[in-house]
Amino acid sequence: MECVVTSVVEKRLGALPVAAEFLRRLDVAGTVDRLCPGRDIAHVTHGQVIEVLVANRLTAPAPLWRVDRWAREWAVEEVFGIEAELLNDDRLGRALDAIAPRLRELTDSIGAQAIGEFGIDVSTFHWDMTSMSLYGAYPADDQDEEYPRIRHGHPKDRRYDLKQIQTGLAVTGDGGIPLLSRVIDGGAAEISQITGTMNALRAMAGPKKFLLIADSKLISYGNVTALIGAGTDFIAPAPASRVDDAVYAALDLETATVVDYTPARDENTPAAARETYRVLEDIHLVTGPRKSDPPLQVRRILVHSTGNAKGQQRAREKRLAKAREDLDKLQHSAGGRYYSTAEKIAARLGVITRTRRVSGCLHTEITTDETGRPALSWHFDQDVLQAEAAVDGWYALLTTLTPEQADPGEVLRRHKGQGTVERRYSDFKGPLAVTPVFVQDNKRVAALITVICLALLLFCLIERQVRRALGGDQKMQGLYPGNQRVRPTGRMILYHLSDLRLRVGSATDPPVIAITRGIQLHLLDLLGLEPTHPRWPET
Repeated sequence: MECVVTSVVEKRLGALPVAAEFLRRLDVAGTVDRLCPGRDIAHVTHGQVIEVLVANRLTAPAPLWRVDRWAREWAVEEVFGIEAELLNDDRLGRALDAIAPRLRELTDSIGAQAIGEFGIDVSTFHWDMTSMSLYGAYPADDQDEEYPRIRHGHPKDRRYDLKQIQTGLAVTGDGGIPLLSRVIDGGAAEISQITGTMNALRAMAGPKKFLLIADSKLISYGNVTALIGAGTDFIAPAPASRVDDAVYAALDLETATVVDYTPARDENTPAAARETYRVLEDIHLVTGPRKSDPPLQVRRILVHSTGNAKGQQRAREKRLAKAREDLDKLQHSAGGRYYSTAEKIAARLGVITRTRRVSGCLHTEITTDETGRPALSWHFDQDVLQAEAAVDGWYALLTTLTPEQADPGEVLRRHKGQGTVERRYSDFKGPLAVTPVFVQDNKRVAALITVICLALLLFCLIERQVRRALGGDQKMQGLYPGNQRVRPTGRMILYHLSDLRLRVGSATDPPVIAITRGIQLHLLDLLGLEPTHPRWPET
C-alpha cells in the first residue's frame, strides 16, 4: 500500500477580504500616503500599515500588541500582500506618528470619499461625544501640547479616578455612518465643539444644506448664533435649567397632539401598552451672557412621553421609599447611643436629604424633652410631590426648522434618530474594543483612536450595505438561533464571516476558501463579493 502525506496550511480569513474591498473603495491607503508620505526605501507605506490596522480592529480587536503574531495566524499576507514580519511594534508606531499631525484632514477626506462612493444622504447629521478612561499616570509634562491631552474630566463611566480622552462622532441619518470623527482633549467641554463640527460638516457636505441634531450641550448663545448665521438648522433638547418647571406644570396634556411614532422597542408590543408621545409648540428665547446681546428666537416643541413619565414616577417612588426607610431608622434611633444630641441628628439628616435628593419636599423638626433627650419628627410635603408629578414626562426640543419644514411631530421623529450615534458608540466600545489602549503618549493615543474610528466607518458601511441589499424591511434569517427574521448588525455580520478560513495553496494547488455555512455565502452575496472576486485570493 502506498501512502502519500501532504501538508495543509490553513489560516484564518474571516472578513479580511471584505475589509480590503471597502478600504479600496474608500482609498484609505492612497489618502494616507498622499497626506503622510513615507520614505521611498520603506518596504510598506504608511497607508498599507494603517489599512492592516483597520482590518485588525474589524477581525480581531485587541490592544495594539503583537500585531505581527495576528498577521501570521490570519491571511494578511495573502489578502494585503504584507509579510507579518513587517508589522512589528516599531513599524506600527512610526505609522501612527506619521498620521498624527494630519488626523482631521485624513478622516474628513475619507468621509468625503464615502459620501460619493456609497451614495450616502448627508441631509441629517447626529453629533455626540463620549469619553474613554485610560489607566496610567500620563503626566502633563510628558504630553505633547499639539495633540489632545489625556487628563481628568467628566467621564461617562463615572471613573473620576482615571484620566480620559474624548471622541466626537457625527453620524448620518442614512445608515448611521460616522463620516466625521474627532479626538478631543480629555478636559474639553462639549459645548465648545459645536461650531468647529458644523464648519467641518459644511465643508464635507458641500453646497447641500443639512440638519444638525445633538444633545442639550449644543444650546448656548454662541453656538445658536453661529448656527443661525451659517444657515444650518438644528434640533436639540433644551437644557433643564432653561425651562422652568412652572412652564410644564401649566400645560394641558389633553390639548396636546398625539404623534404617530412608535419606538423600535415597542414594535411587537400591543398598541395599548406602547409608549405614546404628545406635542405642543411655543417660542423660546435664547439669551446671551451680556444684556446687550439680542435674544435669539427659536421654536420650542414641548414633548410629553408616557414612558418618561412612568420612569420618573418609579424613580421618585424608589427615592422616597429609601428616604422613608432612612428617616424611620433615624427617628427610632434619636436619643440613643449614636444620636444622643440634636446636632448629631441634624448631621445625619443632612446626609439623608443630600443622598436621597429629598431636600425640597422633606420637613423635619428636632425637639428635646426636659432631660435633654432629642426626638425627631418628619413628613413629606404632598403639595411639593404633586407639583413634581405634574411635570413628569415633559421635556422640550429647540429647533430652527420652520413649521413648513417640519411640524412638531416631525421635529420629534427626527430627533429620535439621535439614538443612532449612541448605538455607534456602543459598537465603538464593544465589537471594536477601543479600550484598553496600550500606548504611552497622547500623540499615538490620538492616532490609534482615529484608526479605530476608521474601522467604525467600515463597520457601519458593511452593515448599511447588507441592509440596503436586503431591501423591504431589511430583515433576514440565519443570524440567530431559531431562524427568526432580524435586521443584520455589523457585529453579527462580522461574527458569521469570522469562521472563513483559507487553505494556503502550493506551486501546484491553488488556495481554497473554506465556507462552512450557507449564511456566509448569503452575506458575501449581499456585500457584492464572491469567492472569485479580485480582492479575494484566487480559487
